[in-house]
Amino acid sequence: MTTPDDCSSASRRLFLHAALASPALLPDAVWAAAKDDQGTAAATAANGFDEPERTLPVAKDADVIVCGAGPAGTAAAISAARAGARVRLFENNGCLGGVWTAGLLTWIFDFDKPGLTREIVAELDARDARRGGDPGRFVYEPDEMKLLLEDLCTGAGVRFRLQSRVVAAYREGRRLTTVVTESRSGREAWQAPVFIDTTGDGVLGSLAGCEWDLGDMGRDARRECLCQPLTMNALAAVKDASQMGKYISFYQGDLKWHVEATENFKAEIRRAGIDPSYGMPTIFHVRDNIVLLMMNHEYGIRPDDADAMTEATVRARKEIFDIVRALRKLGGVWDGLQVVATAEQIGVRDGKRLHGRYEVKKDDLVTGARHEDAVARVTFGVDIHAKTKKENDVLTIERGGVAKFRPYDIPLRALIAKDVDGLMMAGRCISGDFVSHASYRVTGNAVAMGEAAGVAAALAALGGRLPHEVPWEECRAKLEEIRG
Repeated sequence: MTTPDDCSSASRRLFLHAALASPALLPDAVWAAAKDDQGTAAATAANGFDEPERTLPVAKDADVIVCGAGPAGTAAAISAARAGARVRLFENNGCLGGVWTAGLLTWIFDFDKPGLTREIVAELDARDARRGGDPGRFVYEPDEMKLLLEDLCTGAGVRFRLQSRVVAAYREGRRLTTVVTESRSGREAWQAPVFIDTTGDGVLGSLAGCEWDLGDMGRDARRECLCQPLTMNALAAVKDASQMGKYISFYQGDLKWHVEATENFKAEIRRAGIDPSYGMPTIFHVRDNIVLLMMNHEYGIRPDDADAMTEATVRARKEIFDIVRALRKLGGVWDGLQVVATAEQIGVRDGKRLHGRYEVKKDDLVTGARHEDAVARVTFGVDIHAKTKKENDVLTIERGGVAKFRPYDIPLRALIAKDVDGLMMAGRCISGDFVSHASYRVTGNAVAMGEAAGVAAALAALGGRLPHEVPWEECRAKLEEIRG
């Protein structure tokens, strides 16, 4: 390891911050800023590279920085801004919305909650962009959702940056002070009193040094990935959607028709000569003759393995086209079936779950846990997709041993990082076990969590406090105020 005499004081500070912020980032041969006499980077180990020291531009123009602009992130940014904070929102994709938009989810669960969820429903209805009369679960148009989220963020005064990836995080002691992004503008540093991880996969928290769990792997991250499978969605055009009711889930608002519709659709795919990787292939009606196809699973993929994610994306896209082409040859209602667009990002069910000041557990679902600092009441049951194709062929979805599910609360404490101060999280990456995560991970709960996290973060930043120092009563009062 490089000694203090081998680098400048600035380099030592950089090294210490990196070590505190993210042990996982440091390779076996620990990097330190070093240059030879010509100012070029010097490699000091066979399998390592010493990146040259450099000074980054740093911005300190935000009270709250939100990383990840999916359902939880946009909600967090909007509510923090409405609570009076200056907010910056970073998103890796080219649009706001995450799985809603870049992931072409099109289907929303557990959405009938107070606050921003009802505002979104009203806005979608005003744009004629929602199918179904139930405010708790419905189909929406993904590109209308892109515009809606842009309008809401702009109206609230959120400064958002697309195509920007968070790549590093630095702490002073326990407190997170700085994140680094890379984008078309290069590598930049950003500082704020409070940060929120809404990346879904716990990217910021893991970079900052939080402990985490992944899938059903326990605390041993070296084990085989016992994660729920990935799914790529696709928009498709059909000849006449009105003739396809027996294959379309919840067609015209019939909420009892999902299982039968998937069975009928699966039989057609098999009649076309393909055994789909997902045991419950699903069609949703988006509008007119546009539908959403959800037909594939990619098993055992770690979302933090770029090569595995790339291979899964390629396989999933190929399976979509293989099925569509095979169905088209059947003729009838499938005549003219055409893929319009596949998702920009493959859908991830399991990501890193960051350790918080409370861990939501399976027992919470069994007992119907109640908390004074409840930020969301979860009504969606356990939804564990089979972790292998072999298991999928026997039981596509199982309930994690929860024989009787009871609606339960997610407390604010589960949204506050345990290991890092000044860091909150919302959405899939909050603190919970594998079974509970399979219930609260749907996007209606993500919005409710994001809304509460945003308000708590704003109050903390504006009051010179850390998130865990803000009483829930104060958060609740501010939420009620901004909801009107």
